[in-house]
Amino acid sequence: MNLEKIKNIGVIGAGTMGSGIAQVFALHDFSVTLIDTEEKVLERGIKKVLEHTDPELHEKIHNNIQCSTNMEDASGCHLIVEAVFEDEESKKEVYKKLGTICSENTILTTNTSSISINSLAEAVKNPSRFAGMHFMNPPKVMKLIEVIKGEKTSDETVKIVTGLAEALDKIPAVAADSPGFISNRLLFALVGESIRLLESGVALKEDIDAVMHHGMSHPMGPITLADFIGLDVCKNIMDYLFDKLGDERYRSPEILLKLVGEGKLGKKTGEGFYKYQ
Repeated sequence: MNLEKIKNIGVIGAGTMGSGIAQVFALHDFSVTLIDTEEKVLERGIKKVLEHTDPELHEKIHNNIQCSTNMEDASGCHLIVEAVFEDEESKKEVYKKLGTICSENTILTTNTSSISINSLAEAVKNPSRFAGMHFMNPPKVMKLIEVIKGEKTSDETVKIVTGLAEALDKIPAVAADSPGFISNRLLFALVGESIRLLESGVALKEDIDAVMHHGMSHPMGPITLADFIGLDVCKNIMDYLFDKLGDERYRSPEILLKLVGEGKLGKKTGEGFYKYQ
């Protein structure tokens, strides 16, 4: 299969990332099947997509995205992006089901931000057609797609996935499989060190954020970013990186553990390092 033949896209998981990924493909005239086990999740996902789409493009969204709770509806898809909960076993269950539904020529990708592509590939029927396709949040706005090549991913698959990223007006960055890939390996070294600067009394959180936001031209400071990502998500990613790499840079700081333990998870709960109205 070549890039020109990819017209039908499957997206598994209609949460924040899955619905956003479906939106990007739909706006670029791909036919999208958005699949989730829960009807209410699909409804919420489409509602959010429409809220973040210009009204004159709503008809395009409705025409190009079909919602389903039936995995069998992925059978006609040329490429699938899996965007379910960031849990290895949950993802592998999806791949096993897709292996009984889809052609061996179907390209299967995962939006994982950190889980090993080689490990996930163990559950894939044809691992040469499997790669990471890591969209940044929010997918409609962020230009980068991180393309991860596993040990068994073919060069042809990487070429198709990077070409598809470019067709979506995105910038692909290719990496070999490694814990955290490029993005989270760099990001959480920065986030962890920023929190440790706060924890050790070197500077206030506002000043740490100001240095990176105004001095280094980051869209927001790393501590604010941690709140936006979700402190529970930050902890899980850092724990994973520390477990896999054994590098102290990725050990979760005590203040992060404390906030997560108190249920102060950032913007989504109204309080993290900062308070939100």
